[in-house]
Amino acid sequence: MACLEFINVTYRYDAGAEAALKDVCAKFESGKVYAVVGESGSGKSTLLSLASGLDTCKEGKILYDGRDLNKIDRDRYRAKSAGLIFQRFNLLQNSAAVCNIILSMDIGDSYEGSGGRREAHNGRNGRKERKEAAYALLEKVGIGREAADRKILKLSGGEQQRVGVARALSNGPGIVFADEPTGNLDSETEEAVLAILAGLAREGGKCVVIATHSDAAASVADEVFEMRAGRLLPSALC
Repeated sequence: MACLEFINVTYRYDAGAEAALKDVCAKFESGKVYAVVGESGSGKSTLLSLASGLDTCKEGKILYDGRDLNKIDRDRYRAKSAGLIFQRFNLLQNSAAVCNIILSMDIGDSYEGSGGRREAHNGRNGRKERKEAAYALLEKVGIGREAADRKILKLSGGEQQRVGVARALSNGPGIVFADEPTGNLDSETEEAVLAILAGLAREGGKCVVIATHSDAAASVADEVFEMRAGRLLPSALC
């Protein structure tokens, strides 16, 4: 079964406006990387915004693990099931990298039921365990302890994006959305970040959906779609 499915999705930002998405149908499976390419304004970011629960689908349906996103708690979905990676990182600039990850974990835990993982981390020992878990997650994406303890402002663009990837993974999501994740990176750093994203799918079993202008990003995908004037089409790059 598809991890994520779009069923005849049409989206308009304002009533009467031209549709930003037009009758989109697509299936996305776990363990695969998908790239959505297309010109600026073609609908790529709108697609990700709807799929990640940042906006609401009004025409058609979007299903995650068979559940209609409009009928579940979308805040909880974003906190627990969907990881988001942004081009401009969107990190707390005056906080350490490790603190950004811990905050994301805390937000995810706020959606746990009573008696769950949230309570296990309320005490002093629990906070220490959480910090160690954050360090370990950052280590997996290539951020060592010295860099993890630095403020985000003191990190390079490539390091900040690695922190962004770690934050997206902090609550064990099944699907990861990346909106132009390498747009602000040099080619060498882009290659490293893309290798991490590909590993999330092929080794971690996650569904990874990347909206991108980058040929390099498209080249790591198992399937490539093209957004063209709001329509999602199989790409000639496939």
